[in-house]
Amino acid sequence: MTEAYGPGPAETMSRDERAALQLTRLRELVDRLVRADGVQGGRLRAAGVTGGEDVALADLPKLPFTTKQDLWDSYPGGMLTVPMRDVVAVHGSSGSRGRPTLVAYTRGDLELWAEMCARSLVCAGAGPGSVVHNAYGYGLFTGGLGIHQGAIALGATVVPMSGGMTERQVRLLADLRPDILTCTPSYAVRLGEAAREAGVELNLKAGLFGSEPWSEELRGTIEGLLGLAALDIYGLSEVIGPGVATECLERDGLHVNEDHFLVEAIGEDGSPVPEGTPGELVFTTTREAMPLLRYRTGDIASLTTAPCPCGRTLVRMSKVLGRRDDMLVVRGVNVYPREIEAVLLRHASPHYQVIVDRRETMPRLIVACEEADAGLEQVLSAELGLSCDVRVLPSGTVPRVEIGKAVRVVTWESGEAPLPGL
Repeated sequence: MTEAYGPGPAETMSRDERAALQLTRLRELVDRLVRADGVQGGRLRAAGVTGGEDVALADLPKLPFTTKQDLWDSYPGGMLTVPMRDVVAVHGSSGSRGRPTLVAYTRGDLELWAEMCARSLVCAGAGPGSVVHNAYGYGLFTGGLGIHQGAIALGATVVPMSGGMTERQVRLLADLRPDILTCTPSYAVRLGEAAREAGVELNLKAGLFGSEPWSEELRGTIEGLLGLAALDIYGLSEVIGPGVATECLERDGLHVNEDHFLVEAIGEDGSPVPEGTPGELVFTTTREAMPLLRYRTGDIASLTTAPCPCGRTLVRMSKVLGRRDDMLVVRGVNVYPREIEAVLLRHASPHYQVIVDRRETMPRLIVACEEADAGLEQVLSAELGLSCDVRVLPSGTVPRVEIGKAVRVVTWESGEAPLPGL
């Protein structure tokens, strides 16, 4: 029997209480960065900041940014603010030229990360007694181990499946009867279809699905397949991993754990955007091994301080609308892949791929899917203002995701077609 758990004191404190805590932690961070005298400390000094007492919360938008390029330029350990002997784990994500974006963790960082992932599981209704089927990948990728240690910290039972081996996953979903599923949204579709084909009755109550931007339409598909509440979880290794922000069962925005991660949304010029306006997410972290001041994520979302019925007073972020660098510009029209998905899943199969065909001087967009309503081209044109070619392919043509993230957008430069039948 799962014990009922709810939001903790740090998630329900008043805005004034949280602001006081944030100011203390921001000043401690600035002191550490200045003392470390690395890239971030040098930029602070150049901005006239000699220590934490020089800054207030209102000064945050005036402080220098950190970017992924800084991490690449400092590879592998130039951003550390602790001795290497204090680093107990390293994780990372893909980077340019085959070089990963590496991040380091102290023992205290791992404890914080576990606490954040435990909060995320509580948002999904989990507690001691829950069984968490964890199908995120394990390894350098932070998804699997993040949720794993969060489940243990919560007192839940974790099934460390990782990705792939779908038949075995379905068997354990049937035998162990987990109430919580964690994986990418694309793999959730794969598991749901496989369970349905096998005639397996599931016991799932909620799922935490992240690592890929996904639409409300895909939420409906997942909930229909798996019979659960599909919740979004957000994180990135540079900030800490999964657990930075999570939807609660109200499903109306992701609660950002802003007692540890200060969040901003900025426009193209780097200045703050009004509440409710989409902008690039910027995070300031308090982790020990590799703290980051105003890290530009490239993810586009909006923020709101409106109250949530769940009782959490944390700022909420919308689902990620896209990335600053993944906007498609085709024949003068700007569109994010997520906007295309939102239309597709109302009129087509969840198994699709968007191909930007650049073999000619003027690029065109091809939407390849396995099932589609008649007139989909006209629907896409009317809703997105974008003309495209729709290709309906035989079932099984679009690759199913077993491990890792779904590849939803590909570019066709030359040579063979990205998918058979194009």
